[in-house]
Amino acid sequence: MDIIKKPIITEKVSSDNELFNRYGFIVRLNANKIEVKKEVEEMYGVTVLKVRTMIAPAKRKVKNTKKGPVVGKVGRYKKALVDLAEGESIDLYNNI
Repeated sequence: MDIIKKPIITEKVSSDNELFNRYGFIVRLNANKIEVKKEVEEMYGVTVLKVRTMIAPAKRKVKNTKKGPVVGKVGRYKKALVDLAEGESIDLYNNI
């Protein structure tokens, strides 16, 4: 189904991994919480307790170059924060 596009690896999410057993993923825009929960449980073999989703809005980006400013756009995307059962974890770094 290809609901999960990629994991989010930032300082904030990494600290949530350690403190709250919470992981972040970028998912399809039209995916709902139930689909995200099923996909994570199938892909990683863990028990998901809670899923929170949010849609990040599109943003306008400007780069200043030698030839002048270059205007671009970063599209909107959906993030999902997944809480796992106690004692379970996901190894996101094994395929790097």
